[in-house]
Amino acid sequence: MAAWGCVAALGAARGLCWRAARAAAGLQGRPARRCYAVGPAQSPPTFGFLLDIDGVLVRGHRVIPAALKAFRRLVNSQGQLRVPVVFVTNAGNILQHSKAQELSALLGCEVDADQVILSHSPMKLFSEYHEKRMLVSGQGPVMENAQGLGFRNVVTVDELRMAFPLLDMVDLERRLKTTRFLMEQSTSSPPLPRNDFPRIEGVLLLGEPVRWETSLQLIMDVLLSNGSPGAGLATPPYPHLPVLASNMDLLWMAEAKMPRFGHGTFLLCLETIYQKVTGKELRYEGLMGKPSILTYQYAEDLIRRQAERRGWAAPIRKLYAVGDNPMSDVYGANLFHQYLQKATHDGAPELGAGGTRQQQPSASQSCISILVCTGVYNPRNPQSTEPVLGGGEPPFHGHRDLCFSPGLMEASHVVNDVNEAVQLVFRKEGWALE
Repeated sequence: MAAWGCVAALGAARGLCWRAARAAAGLQGRPARRCYAVGPAQSPPTFGFLLDIDGVLVRGHRVIPAALKAFRRLVNSQGQLRVPVVFVTNAGNILQHSKAQELSALLGCEVDADQVILSHSPMKLFSEYHEKRMLVSGQGPVMENAQGLGFRNVVTVDELRMAFPLLDMVDLERRLKTTRFLMEQSTSSPPLPRNDFPRIEGVLLLGEPVRWETSLQLIMDVLLSNGSPGAGLATPPYPHLPVLASNMDLLWMAEAKMPRFGHGTFLLCLETIYQKVTGKELRYEGLMGKPSILTYQYAEDLIRRQAERRGWAAPIRKLYAVGDNPMSDVYGANLFHQYLQKATHDGAPELGAGGTRQQQPSASQSCISILVCTGVYNPRNPQSTEPVLGGGEPPFHGHRDLCFSPGLMEASHVVNDVNEAVQLVFRKEGWALE
């Protein structure tokens, strides 16, 4: 099947040691009711939910009213979740426990950190890079996020810029300040390149940065110089240093009427610049976040662990993935469904070249995609990322390393909002709409 070869890079993870991330939620402030508690359930579910956040539950920092109605159905009278739920977001510029706290406050239902998957959460599985000196790009608590993922030797773009101030020359005001500072600090012109900065061994792209021009320039400097940006090389090395990236979303939906640029747009810029400068293709050792199969495998593992904590003996056979983005949410869920179907009949297909994969066999047999109209996708909006249903072929907003397969962008169900999605699933499963 053509889709498998085109997404090999998305599932590549050398030395995978399937273990779900567990962290204390550390919730503060007004107590919220718990979404689940350890103990037997009267009616063990055989299905679970993978819920996107932006455009499904919230728009920016505002909760979508339908989300509150949905969780009144998902939570029983004792304040426990009736089915396992994992929140799968392509956001990455926040700490996992902070995202859980944010959801708890918005939904009025306590969400634990181990129910939240950020776009870069599967990087915990790339242990072969955890001891290497890695340049990390993004915003927010990038250092804390990288360390929480297991990377122990990390340098930020700002730290690199301070070490090599002559590299960041796009901002004219900043350039003038840098020139004046160097003139005050040294009489030599130009300043001697420093040789005391340890070589960088790889690049982590956790999310979109604030100053794109600075990050693009310095990442390129690192790749072209083989990790020693102060020196430079006559011939750029190829293959270049390893690059791990998360969140391939070209667009995402906030409070604005039109979608905003996502990290996928930043990756597109970096790939285009690298191709233009070197004539070669930028390569990734791992791409994660939706729609990568690796992210859905990671989510399935958290669903399984959540069910075990509740004492639900019946295996979770069906996953319902609810999202607003046809390219990340629908494409990813359908791709994972194909993977599960193939694994059921022929055994799990190999997802990446090189290295070994270790994981528990999937108990799930299907992953059903449900598209909501409260975010990126809106069939009534002519500027939507997809045309009105029944129209022409939509533009391909997926990552370069994905083959365009229009069928994978077609959701199994299209509903107005997440509350309708929950009702739909409960009816299909024969559950009461409490």
